[in-house]
Amino acid sequence: MAVVYLTEEALKKLRKDLHHARTVDRKRISNEIAEARAHGDLSENAEYDAAKEAQGKLEARIAQMQETLADARLIDEEQVDTSTARILSIVRYRNSRTGGEKVVKLVSAPEADVSRGLISITSPIGKGLLGKSAGDEAVVHVPAGKLHLKILEITRDG
Repeated sequence: MAVVYLTEEALKKLRKDLHHARTVDRKRISNEIAEARAHGDLSENAEYDAAKEAQGKLEARIAQMQETLADARLIDEEQVDTSTARILSIVRYRNSRTGGEKVVKLVSAPEADVSRGLISITSPIGKGLLGKSAGDEAVVHVPAGKLHLKILEITRDG
């Protein structure tokens, strides 16, 4: 069991997604299977095979969401310490090679969305920033090589 730290917003979204998958998606796929079955011979029925495959993927997704929910721990964003980079910290850093600055928020893997600046604490950059303080340099190993990131500031929402 791996503990997954989630914000209240992410926990609500996970519960909503799980409910939708259990009720709406399961019913839709069940109807697709029944419709494909009505077409006769199942041994050469591509619609039936596709519906059964979709059902398998949905059940795996439901199981994964249930596991995440069971392992979830709610984090109080008000209690995030800003002396070091931790989950829910907002970190402003400079890439020493390019000179470019970036601001990211460290979040749990289910909440990660790089396009919104939400970086998973299990990603290479997230791992590299964790535990660092303003003024520290993080050396991050990424597929393209090493990044040297200078931590400029650590804050939190609110």
